[in-house]
Amino acid sequence: MADETEITDLIGLEIERLAAQRATLRAKAAKWDLDVGVFFFAVLCTVIILLFQGIPIEIIAPAAIVGLALGWLMGWRKGKQAYQIFYDEELSKLGEDLTEKEEKIAETIEEKIQKALRERQQ
Repeated sequence: MADETEITDLIGLEIERLAAQRATLRAKAAKWDLDVGVFFFAVLCTVIILLFQGIPIEIIAPAAIVGLALGWLMGWRKGKQAYQIFYDEELSKLGEDLTEKEEKIAETIEEKIQKALRERQQ
């Protein structure tokens, strides 16, 4: 009995690790979406317009830095939110896959037992 619980715990930990890994990859791809790209483009346009207006670089540089920091913060926040969503999806998907495999194994064992019983009866 103790061995079965240890195996179940190890499988659970492996599923959680795999779900976290997959969710991380998906979240990294999702955090730099179109909204963040448009925001960075707007910061770039603002900096260029301010430069052409003759505003000193001492004023433009902090504004550009703040804009870039805000863009990075938006991407980081979106990535964090996407990670949690993707983690939950992957965890449920992997749990369903494991349940299906366990059912198939149980069916196979049951079929083998029934076949052996039939052969024994003959």
